[in-house]
Amino acid sequence: MDSQRAPGSDSNRHQALRAGVGAQQPWWRRTTVRFEVLIASVVVLAMLLLTALMAYQLSASARQAITTASSESAQRISQIISERVHRIVDPADATLRLLAFDPVTTAPNLAARLRRLPVLTRLLNQNQLLSAVYVGYPDGQFLLVRPLRHADLREKLGAPQNAAFLLQSRAQEQGGAPLEGRWSFYDAQLQLLATSIRPEYSYDPRTRPWYAEARQTSAQILTAPYVFFTTQELGVTLSQPSEEGRAVLGLDVALTDLGREIGQLRLMPRTEIAVVDKDFRLLAYPDMSRVLQLDGEVTHTRPLSELGVPSLMALQPLHVRNGESRRFEAQGEEWLGQVQPLPSMRWNDLQLLMSIPTAELLKDLNRDLRRQVWIALGLLAALLPLGWIAGRRVGRSISGLTAQAHALARFDFRRPPRPDSQVREVRELGLVMDRMSDTIQDFLHISHHISAESRLDVMLSSVLYQLVQATSCRSGAVYLVDAKHANLVRTARHCEDPQDQPRYPDQLGMAHFINYADRQVEDEEAALDEPETPAQQVLRAQLHTRGGQPLGLLVLRFVQDQRRDGGNFRAFVEKLSGTLSVAIETRNLIEGQRKLFDAVILVLAHTIDAKSPYTGGHCERVPQLAEALMQRICDTREGPFAEVSMTDAEMYEFRLGAWLHDVGKVTSPEHIIDKATKLETIYNRIHEVRMRFEVLWRDAELDYWQQREDGGDPARLQTELVRKRAQLQEDFAFVARSNVGGEAMADSDVQRLQAIGQTQWQRHFDDRIGLSQAERERLAGAPPRNLPATECLLADRPEHVVPWGGQRPPVEVCNPANQWGFDMVLPPQEIHLGELHNLSVRRGTLTAEDRFKINDHIVQTIIMLNSLPFPPHLARVPAIAGSHHEKLDGTGYPRRLKGDELTLADRVMTLADIFEALTASDRPYKLPKTLSESLAIMAGMVRNQHIDSQVFRVFLHGGVWRDYAEQFLPLAQHDAVDLDAIERLADLKPTPALALQD
Repeated sequence: MDSQRAPGSDSNRHQALRAGVGAQQPWWRRTTVRFEVLIASVVVLAMLLLTALMAYQLSASARQAITTASSESAQRISQIISERVHRIVDPADATLRLLAFDPVTTAPNLAARLRRLPVLTRLLNQNQLLSAVYVGYPDGQFLLVRPLRHADLREKLGAPQNAAFLLQSRAQEQGGAPLEGRWSFYDAQLQLLATSIRPEYSYDPRTRPWYAEARQTSAQILTAPYVFFTTQELGVTLSQPSEEGRAVLGLDVALTDLGREIGQLRLMPRTEIAVVDKDFRLLAYPDMSRVLQLDGEVTHTRPLSELGVPSLMALQPLHVRNGESRRFEAQGEEWLGQVQPLPSMRWNDLQLLMSIPTAELLKDLNRDLRRQVWIALGLLAALLPLGWIAGRRVGRSISGLTAQAHALARFDFRRPPRPDSQVREVRELGLVMDRMSDTIQDFLHISHHISAESRLDVMLSSVLYQLVQATSCRSGAVYLVDAKHANLVRTARHCEDPQDQPRYPDQLGMAHFINYADRQVEDEEAALDEPETPAQQVLRAQLHTRGGQPLGLLVLRFVQDQRRDGGNFRAFVEKLSGTLSVAIETRNLIEGQRKLFDAVILVLAHTIDAKSPYTGGHCERVPQLAEALMQRICDTREGPFAEVSMTDAEMYEFRLGAWLHDVGKVTSPEHIIDKATKLETIYNRIHEVRMRFEVLWRDAELDYWQQREDGGDPARLQTELVRKRAQLQEDFAFVARSNVGGEAMADSDVQRLQAIGQTQWQRHFDDRIGLSQAERERLAGAPPRNLPATECLLADRPEHVVPWGGQRPPVEVCNPANQWGFDMVLPPQEIHLGELHNLSVRRGTLTAEDRFKINDHIVQTIIMLNSLPFPPHLARVPAIAGSHHEKLDGTGYPRRLKGDELTLADRVMTLADIFEALTASDRPYKLPKTLSESLAIMAGMVRNQHIDSQVFRVFLHGGVWRDYAEQFLPLAQHDAVDLDAIERLADLKPTPALALQD
């Protein structure tokens, strides 16, 4: 029996088993090494490796330091050159702004302009970088003053020897004469030395880019660098319209000093530096003569590829990014290339190119490195015996752990009482058992976070933390596949040692997912980064959906000497990764559904905005304004809203309601929403009315000539014709003014329209042919009339009226189909296109039928949204979207809700919709209001119980209107706002400033 088995029989059996298995193995597998010898050998080898790594690290660090220093120097050089560019251009900028107010811009003739010559020459003398100052006039006249600072320039221009200035002009020197070109030379005291008319000088400034662009933008412009035709200098032109806006002033600014500045900034004697634009055309080089190239009789700047400097020319095809350093070969020599941007408010895409020979850069480093290597080898020779002794002593201390390891092999996991050992390894082994209960608790926490946390990034961070703690790993990370399935993006990371964080880059290639079980390059680099720390193993587990689609990668790093069973540990991590994959997939599906839902809502909002060119952006601006106001109310810590707060879910529900507040406008006819005149339908019917007046005009002429033929008095007939014409012009002008709807219609105006409408004209063509089916149906009840038929000039004909029929909206209280509580007045008919009916609208352009069609959009919004199966946490979306036209006094629509029936969300939406409508500049039927006008109107609405006073107070003092104006309103609508006056208009009692949470 087992209970009578002799002691030690188990151990004997295990030894016999091991002997039998060992006999079957090759001799090199049966050979063993004592542990202390192995440890001592490892210590010695580690010291050797450490020495080699230290030498390598020293060399790499020094090289990196020098490279970094050169990069910083290149950045300082780029800043210096940028400042030099500012010193070149800014004085010219200030000069040009002063000249914009000079009388020379409004001088009517050449004589008046010459009186400003002392001012122009003084500006040229004060700024030696200015090559010329000139003015172009809208009629093609031109005035240019050029300093003659060099003898070769005077010789080239044929100037007298003592000439200091050249004045070139094109002007009308005699009244009515064509423009004449003239060159005049002056000395330093502005005494005229010579003048001559140059017929070939036909320069027209209006055809030049500096003139056209300045006039078009109404602002100062700066041209790209180019070679001046006269002086053959490299420079730029600044131009700006004059203050009154008719003339354009220009200044030529030379950049000749920029090359000399570069030559003084070399780091090494053989350093090459150049400034190029985005097309790699040279702008500056120490030898500026190599920058300019003569092509026939035209001089232009060379491209970098033709500079003749191999080290700089080799940089161009490398496509080095801004701020990057790169080594490259040029003519058999290694160079370090630098590319730095030149920040400038005026010029874009300027770059500084710099190349340094690495032999000069690293000359001192190589000498110091050889000295450090010899010192390290000497220290290594002295420390090797000490390392061997220390290694043997460390190895012997492991032997005492063998007995306890056998107990663990027999699955005996009890925690017997034991004294603390002075040997660290024994003490740590005893602590392992104590951590088992903690590990089980950690696994429970992992399960809890996977099932309870809805936010994916928080869930992954929590699970990763618990997993690293439970498995005693050094660090870990979770990577998820990006939307394009091109990379793995790090979503969570936890490192016990912050120095391990660089081992987890922000992105990994998909090769890491495919070859997850293979050792990667960064694993080798990680082993070399800190050779003094224990070696680490990297375990990767794929995360994929149940359908096999890749989701991401779980990466764990653990210390190698913890003796984990790689197969068991990998199996455990892969099983856990399966659970994690299901959680990620579920959350991705939920998040995808939410993104799809949000995208559909945005598509609806943008579709509504896109329907009309006049209200585009309304459905986007109102939600942003409403959400900003609601957030400001939640941040308030005083007053009636001190206790108001919203969760993320509630704010999301409010945001959806705001975006969907006008979704019903998809059913609103565009010609009514955009109705700019009273007679407008799909087109403006004033043209039909005008043609009838044209018919009456010609009838009057025909009647005149008919009576002349019958022998009537010509004088009397002419007087009568003139009177009829004047009356027709006056009547049509009145009808046209009434059609615009800019002013309120008085009773007398309506009566005059009725009288004008009774004017008759003859129709000779059948009005029942060429019609649509709907038009024929509307004419079915009216009998046809014999031709020619007498028609009224303006009329409300039966075919103008479209009855409701079977499409009667359920908005009346008494309608049984009204299940939403609507309370609106329904017009007698659906459409009334009568001309007198539309022209008699008292205010604005909309009839009662048009107004109902527009107001019906909120009815359709409520019906449409209530038909959608919103989940419980979004149940209030239809109510939020459908109540922004209600008023506190119960006169709003569509339900006539009163103050106590309106929620805070309803009141916020109402205010946001009103403020956006008042300040909108894209409405065809009104002008945009300024800030003060809009707030004053809203103050009146507060006083009349249309807007909530407390919400308006937060809107006013919280600065929401100011933030909205800065983002959406043009500067023309920004005016001074007196908040105290606005409060008095609204009958608000003055209160201290609102306390807002940071």
